[in-house]
Amino acid sequence: MLMSAALIVSLALASPTSQGSAESAVRRADVIILKSGMRIEGEVIKRSDHRVWLDVGPDVLVFEMTDVAEVQNAEGVSQIQRTEDTLFSTAANLPELSPREHAKLIGSAVIKVSTPAGLGSGVIINPEGYAITNAHVVQGETNLRTTIWLPQSDGTLKRIEIEDVELIAVNNQIDLALIRIKHPDGKPFDCAPIVMQDGLEIGQPVFAIGNPLGLERTMTQGVVSTTSRNFDGLTYIQTDTAINPGNSGGPLFNTRGEVVGITNMGIRGGESLGFAIPARYVKDFVRNREAFAFDRNNPNSGNNYLKPPPRKDFQPPPHVKDASGG
Repeated sequence: MLMSAALIVSLALASPTSQGSAESAVRRADVIILKSGMRIEGEVIKRSDHRVWLDVGPDVLVFEMTDVAEVQNAEGVSQIQRTEDTLFSTAANLPELSPREHAKLIGSAVIKVSTPAGLGSGVIINPEGYAITNAHVVQGETNLRTTIWLPQSDGTLKRIEIEDVELIAVNNQIDLALIRIKHPDGKPFDCAPIVMQDGLEIGQPVFAIGNPLGLERTMTQGVVSTTSRNFDGLTYIQTDTAINPGNSGGPLFNTRGEVVGITNMGIRGGESLGFAIPARYVKDFVRNREAFAFDRNNPNSGNNYLKPPPRKDFQPPPHVKDASGG
């Protein structure tokens, strides 16, 4: 049974031995700040979506994330190993955080994509402004506009609309599009890493950030319902995370803040039936974007894979209908 955070802290502070051991043994100087304002130093040895474990010397304290305001890890940045790929990056040793914490760290990488016909969402995957959205969000449109949210020094986000949006590539078959925007101040964008390996499991917590029905920066969360739902020869991630019109093109994150999928559809009339394009499709699309390059003067440019004609006769061919029984 877990003790309350307030009781654990009071016990730790009441013990001179624990406090002295913590000061001598703790090297990483991790700090947990509770909502009450209390600061506890130690070594974060484990954290999940719901709890964080702090080693303070002779004791390991467990805190519910609902009681924690902030977790500061002095070596967290150096421990994370980023690997740059083609216009996107992956990362290793990312800590598991709550969706609330991730919303502060990577929420600014989520954008809104608007066209004269409607709107959707997107996610910035490169500091130079390359972003992923759905092909059906930009389908038939060349007049694109994006809304971004830039972090400010006081912790708030500044809403900015960008009119100059370049459509780089469109793959209608897997419903993905690559766009590029320019930072208004010429600075690099905050971007979200794409998961290195799929490795999703049924029941794994995930969350989405997007603009459903135009409600900007809406976060919903749920679990992976199944990792391989097949439609028209393609595999999708099924999740009970709420996905509505306007979420299309937005990211589906895991608890490490990695993009595991791009949300693209839900089933009307059904509840908790959302779907996302797996990250492996996103990476392949970006790596092979030249095959789907968009040309404003030739909207039919790129490789368009058309559906084969449907089968009309489901009976065996006549020449195999004999008495051989084969």
